[in-house]
Amino acid sequence: QVQLVESGGGLVQAGGSLRLSCAASRRTFSSYAMGWFRQAPGKERGFVAAISGGGVGTYYTDSVKGRFTISRDNAKNTVYLQMNSLKPEDTAVYYCARREYYSGSYSNERDYKYWGQGTQVTVSS
Repeated sequence: QVQLVESGGGLVQAGGSLRLSCAASRRTFSSYAMGWFRQAPGKERGFVAAISGGGVGTYYTDSVKGRFTISRDNAKNTVYLQMNSLKPEDTAVYYCARREYYSGSYSNERDYKYWGQGTQVTVSS
């Protein structure tokens, strides 16, 4: 069973920064692409960013490009999401997930089989 545990969420003022971490339990971590998704109150969960298994390829939703950076440390079985210039509209529960299937799009939520429990990010104005 794969376990993903997110951490690093919290309350921050607009313009501030947070770094989310997602630790995975399995040693085959580097074989899988990883993604971050978020769900704001009253909205569906949506794609934020993804990174290929080797860390070379990164992908972002348009609203976070230039502000968020996804990275991974395969030696530590951990993926990160560095979030800068945060805005109130970034407020959401953030989830990391491991990609198991390949539809052709990193943003397809159905490609991800294992999910963490989520971490709350709140950005005040």
